[in-house]
Amino acid sequence: MSEPVRESSTGPGDDPAGAPPAPRRASDRSLTRSLLVMVAGSFAFGFALVPLYDVICEAAGIRVNDAPSAATESSAGAGRKVALEFVSIVAPGGEWELVPETPELVVEPGRLHEAKFRIHSRASVPVIGQAVPSVAPAQTARYLQKTECFCFTPQEFGPGQEREFTVRFILDPDLPAQVDRMTLAYSMYTLPGQRLAAR
Repeated sequence: MSEPVRESSTGPGDDPAGAPPAPRRASDRSLTRSLLVMVAGSFAFGFALVPLYDVICEAAGIRVNDAPSAATESSAGAGRKVALEFVSIVAPGGEWELVPETPELVVEPGRLHEAKFRIHSRASVPVIGQAVPSVAPAQTARYLQKTECFCFTPQEFGPGQEREFTVRFILDPDLPAQVDRMTLAYSMYTLPGQRLAAR
């Protein structure tokens, strides 16, 4: 006696091999495309941050002229005087003490001038620090051309060491005529990982 034939439960729209329905496959492809677009966008945004960071720094007067300037002395600004104040921006009680030896200079645009700073590391271990300059008003930063500065390279300090540094600069004679006072400020930071590596 033959067994009765069983009807298949597979519907007309189902894949007997177990594949997901067509709408689900389309949804998966759409999700994959979205993820790829997000990844590509993240990479593009990362590259865009570099010039954007430079623009923000320049607008704020930070990190301008972070390599020796090729500016040379000239007499184009003879007779003009600009007051340049030197200040320190460090957290009270922090690892660093940065003090300008001369709080203010009256400088002549076009002439080479210099100022000295004392930097003291309060750390009990050797550290590597980086000075970061900023200029105010921010729009005048590009006129302060540093030919020599301790901010150009990281500086090594022994435990509790104090060092003296010199910054030499030329104030561009093209500085707008209405500007008669500027401020050059420095912050000091321990480079990431350097403090731990020294232990």
